[in-house]
Amino acid sequence: MKNKKLNLAVVAGGDSGEYEISIRSAAVVIENLNHQTYNKFLIHIKGSSWTFINQNNEECQVDKTDFSIVVNNEKIKFDCVFIVIHGTPGEDGKLQGYFDMLHLPYTSCGSITSALTFNKSFCNKVVAAFGVNTAPSVHLFRHTLIDAEAILERVGLPCFVKPNCGGSSVGMTKVKETSGLLPAIEKAFVEDQEVLIEAFVKGREITCGVFRHEKQIVTLPIVEIVSKKEFFDFEAKYNPELAEELLPAPIPEAIDKQCKEISSMLYDKLGCKGVVRFDFLFNDTKINFLEVNTVPGLSAESIVPKMARFAGFTMSGFYDVLIREALSQANRRLF
Repeated sequence: MKNKKLNLAVVAGGDSGEYEISIRSAAVVIENLNHQTYNKFLIHIKGSSWTFINQNNEECQVDKTDFSIVVNNEKIKFDCVFIVIHGTPGEDGKLQGYFDMLHLPYTSCGSITSALTFNKSFCNKVVAAFGVNTAPSVHLFRHTLIDAEAILERVGLPCFVKPNCGGSSVGMTKVKETSGLLPAIEKAFVEDQEVLIEAFVKGREITCGVFRHEKQIVTLPIVEIVSKKEFFDFEAKYNPELAEELLPAPIPEAIDKQCKEISSMLYDKLGCKGVVRFDFLFNDTKINFLEVNTVPGLSAESIVPKMARFAGFTMSGFYDVLIREALSQANRRLF
């Protein structure tokens, strides 16, 4: 008997500076999903507007009471959701909590893990508690009294100022002089209600993708990122002429092993699900944790798809693994 095709919602858009990256990532996912296995529906989310464009190019509203749509007078409910929203509400736990209440499987970390890891300052404190090196930092809220002298006494110069809850280096500044600190903080506050200021750590940037397959935690080949700009900012991340992504990373075997071990441990300890990307800096003395991306980019320029292909996966096969794992963890036996 032929298996029934699964109704899969690919959710894209969101309300952050990573909106365009999400749209591009979703297009790659839709293109590569196996059409013999899935009925694919691109759901666009922007604020309170949740829509689907049908074959007649008509905009259909999503019924938020059960996350369903109507196509050709037929009510479509979904077997699984592929979350491709970078930033809020797809990476900070908001959508995950909504889908949890509907008992609807999805391909990312749960609501609590997503909320924790999205907050860079809180995540750093938890990671440090697991014995992983993190940079000295200062966490500011909008109501915080800003004492530039005390901040620089803690982190020194140069330092990085960034939105505390955000990604793709949007709103991030490398500050080299005291006079640049307050303007950098103001720039970061445009993007977020909280700001993180971190000490500069000299080293080479590497990143490791991790996912779970058949109950085993799997690490993807490590990539070294060499930015042609002063740091790996938003422009460098999505313009191949401004950064090199070396795959496999030309790093010592011991660093490769240690990076994968730390990434696997954090994936487990933080309760991650789906594919997650951990970013680090390493130098002659240590590996330093930078951040974790629980909904990493999946566009043609993004790192995780390159890692997966290098590891021998087709993109269709890799997405199948993520979807099967989401269904398995939800105790849904649809395959």
